[in-house]
Amino acid sequence: MSARARRMLVKTLYTQPASLAIGALTGIAATGVSAFVSGIPQLYVGATVLIIIALLRVVTAITLSPDSGRTSTAKLEMVYEIGAFSYAIAIGAVGAMTIWFGAPGEVQVLMVANTLCYGVGVSARNAGRPSIAIGQLTLSLLPIMAACVVEGSLALATLAVTIALLIPAMMSIVLNIFKVLEDSIASAETSAQLADKMQLLARTDVVTGLANRAGLNHAMVETMMSLEEEARLALIWIDLDRFKEVNDLLGHPVGDRVLTEVARRLREVSPPGATVARFGGDEFVVFAAVDDRKHSERIASEIHAEIMRPVRVDGDRLEVRASLGVALLPDDGADADTLMQSADLALYHAKVGGRSQTRFFDRAMTRDLIRRREIEDELRAAIQREELSIFFQPIVDLETGRIRTFEALVRWFHPEKGELKPDEFIPVAEETGVIVTLGNWITAQAARTAATWPEDVNVAVNLSPLQIRAPGAALGIRNALREAGLDPSRLELEVTESLFIEDNHATAAFIEELAAIGVTFALDDFGTGYSSLGHINTFPLKKIKVDRSFVSGAHVGRKSDAIIRAVAEMGSTLDIEIVAEGLETVEQVQTVREAGCTLGQGFYFSRAVPDYLAALLIAQEREGELGEATLRAQA
Repeated sequence: MSARARRMLVKTLYTQPASLAIGALTGIAATGVSAFVSGIPQLYVGATVLIIIALLRVVTAITLSPDSGRTSTAKLEMVYEIGAFSYAIAIGAVGAMTIWFGAPGEVQVLMVANTLCYGVGVSARNAGRPSIAIGQLTLSLLPIMAACVVEGSLALATLAVTIALLIPAMMSIVLNIFKVLEDSIASAETSAQLADKMQLLARTDVVTGLANRAGLNHAMVETMMSLEEEARLALIWIDLDRFKEVNDLLGHPVGDRVLTEVARRLREVSPPGATVARFGGDEFVVFAAVDDRKHSERIASEIHAEIMRPVRVDGDRLEVRASLGVALLPDDGADADTLMQSADLALYHAKVGGRSQTRFFDRAMTRDLIRRREIEDELRAAIQREELSIFFQPIVDLETGRIRTFEALVRWFHPEKGELKPDEFIPVAEETGVIVTLGNWITAQAARTAATWPEDVNVAVNLSPLQIRAPGAALGIRNALREAGLDPSRLELEVTESLFIEDNHATAAFIEELAAIGVTFALDDFGTGYSSLGHINTFPLKKIKVDRSFVSGAHVGRKSDAIIRAVAEMGSTLDIEIVAEGLETVEQVQTVREAGCTLGQGFYFSRAVPDYLAALLIAQEREGELGEATLRAQA
């Protein structure tokens, strides 16, 4: 029998102390009346002993709590056993004395009946511990049976035989009751163990063996309920950067092994008593007690360094990067929900700030979040109210000076806050998914405007990866072209290199469908992302836009010039036009033209202008060409 089951059975001895008190009172009353009626001195002594034992048992049952963890099971059982056996001997002896000393018949009946009732009743009550129940039964009835045998009358001899038969009968009943109790407790214990196991499984992540989200919540609640007033806790939220690429390129089994290795490292580096959980996907949480902010900074630094160590899977060396957000209790939140919100917000800023870094929560993040939510709500309304405008910046042929394309750029003139920069609302639109609606609107507006230009002037529109991955993305572009009446060959869609890594299959399908009807594609910001010649070789790109940092950035020089030359030579070989962005001076124009770039864009030629000024630029250019042609004809 398990210790837990034995404890439960011993506790049954102490349940319902009222029944114990009632039994003691009836025994005291019976012995007292027997002594008083019979006048036998020995009965007075027996009654006194019985009273003392009964009172001690009642007091012990009340004061000795079986629910207290400080009192052992063995002690509880021993104390009860001493009291039970003492009372049984005392009441049995008093019953036997009424027969032995020839007390009046009614006194004998009173005590024998009381003793028999006690023996039978206590057998059922204490069946949880058969040794005690049978011991009480035997010790209380044997003295009476012995007295009956010694007295020798036929009636008393018959009573002795009856008692002799009663004892084994009651022993059988006690053992049967005990078996039922034992089976019930064993069944309950098995169910409890199964429930504990199911609960453990429900709170455990199957891949890493760490606590899952439910396990983390449970651990946080338990920890915070027992938290001392001055204690401090740190919640470190970890997100593996670009982990989706591991699953996409190497497969989910490899991804799971990487997650398991990260989980092992987190267990090793986390402080004793910390809860380490896989929150979901590629996110982990470490919840630990800390001394102060510096202590939490040290823990976060150790965790970050441990995760960033290369991981080897089947001989392959994988570089794992992670972003961390940290919040402290009570500084950044007085409850679990607020603490998690603060850590999540800190993690968000770590990722927005460039990834692979650790950020601690501060109040300014909340203000920034409120600002972003305002922008999100207002941006949705601005699209409906047509507060947004499309401006166009020319892309010029560096050889002839003619405008070949206009890049469509969105501008937001808020009725109360004035002009909002794209840097303020475009990231918010991408994070919230509004970019899909916004991108479709920009494409439709730009196509409608371009349809009014000469046929040799194209329009370029930037696409967000989210817009491309949205259901029916290609259909939305085709509808915009059809409604505007614009030839698909006059639409250029600019995409960034990160698009190919994040969703290769969807991107390929999108590009293939639109390229088939004549839409052209340009690779934007070349040289700043995950540059790969494989992308240029795989996808039907007609233009490559060299990022402005190589043209007018802080590190412009021999190296940047060499890079531009190399890209331009590659473009010439592959019949891809190279656009130099960020041109601001005539010297920069000359440099990129000499390097081999075919197109240029920047303030040197024109800032982004409204649609009517874009039309005016085209008209002025055509008038100038017409004037030159007229002069040549006259000459």
